[in-house]
Amino acid sequence: MKFDLHTHHYRCGHADGTIEQYIQAGIDAGLQAIGISDHSPFFAHKDEQPFPKIAMARSELKNYVDEVLRLKAKYEGKIDVLLGMESDYFPDHIEVYRQAYAPYPFDYLIGSVHKTRGVSIFNRNRWKSLDAEQQIDEKRHYYELIAQSARTGLFHILGHIDAMKGYYPAFADIAADDAVDEALRVIAECGVAIEINTSGKTKDVGGWYPSDAMLERACHFGVDVTFGSDSHVPSRVGDDWELVQQRLKEIGFRHWVYFKNKERITVGL
Repeated sequence: MKFDLHTHHYRCGHADGTIEQYIQAGIDAGLQAIGISDHSPFFAHKDEQPFPKIAMARSELKNYVDEVLRLKAKYEGKIDVLLGMESDYFPDHIEVYRQAYAPYPFDYLIGSVHKTRGVSIFNRNRWKSLDAEQQIDEKRHYYELIAQSARTGLFHILGHIDAMKGYYPAFADIAADDAVDEALRVIAECGVAIEINTSGKTKDVGGWYPSDAMLERACHFGVDVTFGSDSHVPSRVGDDWELVQQRLKEIGFRHWVYFKNKERITVGL
């Protein structure tokens, strides 16, 4: 069973291609299931589309859902099209997001921490003025937010849980292993999956999210894993799927999961 649960398209403002082009790319890549999971609107912001290069407008949500459902029907029997969304996690606004999603038949939601203390996790400049102790505090705070997101009960999958290393590879060496382990314990206890996200290879870090070391810890704690290319161009759909499958076997995983109708489906490796 070959699947990819993390794809984007033009509505988010920083991806290329239509939803249908990603579906067709999934068929070409031999997928049996593809999840469409574009970036959530900023539901709690006063403006309709405060960041056009980051996420879709609030008014586009229904259009997005309707298009995915139309294409799900069109491609039935060829590929299973799943309705997802990559949702920002903002602790102060979690109920706003929960209410925004409630009317729609999502197969799953990916919860991702993209900002901490108001700064993008991909902003390499955030580290320049921090001493070692402050860097540890920043990493701890990041994993506290990830653990909180697991506890909300809203998300089925947590996205790219060490993506802070994307443009700052030294993040991986910041000594906060206890905070990482605590987050993984919480994720396992809450029954939330994490994704192996292959888009890290396109960033400065040059490797997947999360690292092998973190996947080994996740396996130890019994965390379920899934796959997402985080494609922002159709050509990356399913990217490195077979390599990820093999690496998970080497680490000690025996299965991975995907989601349909909010139900977890286990697939042997």
